[in-house]
Amino acid sequence: MIGDLLEAFSYGFMIRAFVVGVSIALSASLIGSFLVLKKFSMIGHGLSHVAFATVAIALTLGSAPTLFTLPIVSLAAILVLKMNEKASMHGDSAIGLIATMGLALGTVLASLNGGFNVDLYSYLFGSILTIQSIDVYLSVGVSLVIITLVLVFYQELFALVYDEEFARINGIKTKRFNVMLAILTAVTITIGIRAIGTMLISSLIIFPMVSVMQLRLSFKKTVIYSAILSVVNVLFGLSISYLYNLPSGSTIVLFSGFVFLVIYLGVRMRNLGGFRSEKV
Repeated sequence: MIGDLLEAFSYGFMIRAFVVGVSIALSASLIGSFLVLKKFSMIGHGLSHVAFATVAIALTLGSAPTLFTLPIVSLAAILVLKMNEKASMHGDSAIGLIATMGLALGTVLASLNGGFNVDLYSYLFGSILTIQSIDVYLSVGVSLVIITLVLVFYQELFALVYDEEFARINGIKTKRFNVMLAILTAVTITIGIRAIGTMLISSLIIFPMVSVMQLRLSFKKTVIYSAILSVVNVLFGLSISYLYNLPSGSTIVLFSGFVFLVIYLGVRMRNLGGFRSEKV
C-alpha cells in the first residue's frame, strides 16, 4: 500500500492534486475560521451552487470555467452581503435564495445541453484528473494571498467576528472586511471546485473549524489547528481515493466527517469520564 502511494508521486496529475488540495485546504480553513464564528459559514454552500451554474454556462459557451466563474461568484458573494444589510434579510435567507437559484439554473442548462456530461460531472463532485497547471498556480497564489491577509489583518478580523458593532465603534471598517471575507470565500470556492467539486467544496470551510472547536482552545490556536487538520484531511482523503479508486472530493469530505466524529465523541467521553470521577 505504501509502495502504491509512493508510486502516485510519479504521476504529474497526482502531484498537482496534492499541491492544489493542500493550498485549497489552507485557504478554506483560514476563511472558515472567521465565517463559522460569524455564523456565516453557509455562504460557501450558497456560492458553490452559484459556481455550479456559472460552470454550466461556461461549458455551454465554450469558455474557460475558472475565469468565467470567478467574477460572477464574487459578485454573488457581495450581493449576499448587500441583501443581508439593506433588505432586512437574514444571512441564511439570502444564501438560500442564491443557492437555490444557482442550482436550478445549472440544472436547467445541463438539461438543455443533453444532461450531465463528463466535464460538468467532474465539476460537481471533483476529479483529480481535471486539475491543470493553471489550477496549481492559482491555488498556491490564492493561498499565499489569504495567509498574508489573515496575518496582516488578524486583529481586525478577530474583532469583526466576535463583536461587529464594537469593532465598528472602534473605527474598524467592518463593511470593507466583510466584503474582503466574501470575495476571498468566492475565490477559494472557484479555485477549489476542480479538485473537490461544487457540491462538496463548502465542507472544507466548515469541517476543520467545527472539529477543532470541540477542543475549546483559544481562537488563535483554533485557527492554527484547523488549518493543520484541513491539510491532514485533504492529504489522507486524496491518498485513500487514489489507493481505492474513489471520487477524490467525496472521499475527502467523508474522511473529514469521520475525523469530526472521532473528535466529537472523544471529547464527550472525556467530559463524561471527568463528570463520573467528580461524582465518585
